[in-house]
Parts: sequence; C-alpha cells; structure tokens
Amino acid sequence: MDFIIFRKIIRLKIVLLALLLPLIFSGCSYLNIFSKSEMVKSSPEGLYSRASAEFNNGHYKKAQEYFLRLKEEFPLHDLAILAEVGIADSMYSNKAYSEAENAYNDFVSLHPVNENVPYAIYQSGMCHYNQMEDIDRDQTETIKAKKEWEKLVARYPESKFSAMAEKLIRECKQKLAEQEFYVGRFYFRQKKYKAALSRFEKVARDYANVGLDYKIEYYINETKIKIAEEEKLKLKKEAEKKQKEEENKKKAAKK
Repeated sequence: MDFIIFRKIIRLKIVLLALLLPLIFSGCSYLNIFSKSEMVKSSPEGLYSRASAEFNNGHYKKAQEYFLRLKEEFPLHDLAILAEVGIADSMYSNKAYSEAENAYNDFVSLHPVNENVPYAIYQSGMCHYNQMEDIDRDQTETIKAKKEWEKLVARYPESKFSAMAEKLIRECKQKLAEQEFYVGRFYFRQKKYKAALSRFEKVARDYANVGLDYKIEYYINETKIKIAEEEKLKLKKEAEKKQKEEENKKKAAKK
C-alpha cells in the first residue's frame, strides 16, 4: 500500500516537472531577451537609434525623451552632442517653437565651434519664421528671423545653410516692405500724407529690389503732389485769413 502511494507521488512530481520545464526555459529565454534588449536601449547607440526611429515615425515627444535620456545618462559621449540637436529638432517638429529656439540657442552657446552650429542658427530663424504674422499684424517674428539668418550669413558665408538663409532673408525683407507699404497706403487713404510719405520712403530706402519699386515710386510722387497741394491750400487759406483780418481792421478804423 505504501509503495503504491509512493509511486503515485513520484508520478505526480514527474508530471508537474514536465509542466514546469517549458515555463522555466521560456522564462529564462524571456529574461535573457529582456536583458539584452535593455542593454541595447541603455547604450548611447541604442538610445540614439531608438530616438531617431521615433522621430522618423513622427513620435516627437517620445523621440525627445530618448534623446534626453542619452544626454543625461551619457553626457560625455559624442552622441550626447547630437542628442542636444535631436531634442531641439523634436521640439521644433512638434511645433513648440519657443522651446525649440531656446534649445538651439543653448546648443550654439555650449558648442560654439561644433559643425552643427550653422544648422542650429538656421533652425533658430525657422522658429521665428513659423510664427510670422500677416502683413496687417505685428512683424516682430519676421524681424527676429531676418536677424538670425543675417547673423548666420555673416559668420558662415560658405555654409549651405547660409545659401538657404539668403533666400529667406529676401522673403522677410519683402514681407516687411509689404507691411510698410500697407500702412503707408492706409495713411494715404486717410489723407495723412506726411505719415504716408514716411512709410513709402522707408520702403524705398530699406527694401529696394524686393518687387515694390515701381509701386513705391508712384506713391511717393503722388504723395508729394498731395502734400504740395495741401501746402498750397494752407497758404491760400492763411492769405485769405490775413486779408480778411486786414479788411476787418479797416472797417473798424472807419467806425
């Protein structure tokens, strides 16, 4: 009887062992894979690769997280510098332009001789470019974008980003000229000719060859004619007023 019970216990243990072995081996395999995966992700190359993949798939927030991990966990690695650019690019692509601009400017300040500085300055200008308003609105962002790109062209004239920036500088100048022209025409219609002339002459002086030269020349001439007519009318009224005053004095003297 005891022998039969003992055999049943042994058989039960064998069955349980048979059931547990696949789980044990699969568990070991899973742990090995997990460990290997984590090791890859935790390396500078692994983090940068994962961040780049997330970025290319349009997951900018996730990409930013991996770039940040790389920068914080491996600050002395060469890829950490590229990760700083990646963080700024992730912000930019996610349309967080103010944050991206700060990140690009920080990169330029921290790594002034790095080969990616021209790109960072170009992108800083693009942050402003993407926030530009229509010509009937404030043009502060247009002015800032123009200044960034002019700085880029002055410092790195041979850079390919400078060549790209020069086209955008012209676009900014045209926008600023159009805004001055828009305001000038508003004053012209309101018959505030001196204020209008000031705007038109500013376009002629600061924004030549951006496509408004003929219009500006016409409006400057027309505005000067209007101002001359106003001056002539003003003198005529003053003369008439003076004449009337003299006539009134004569009448008073006769009385």
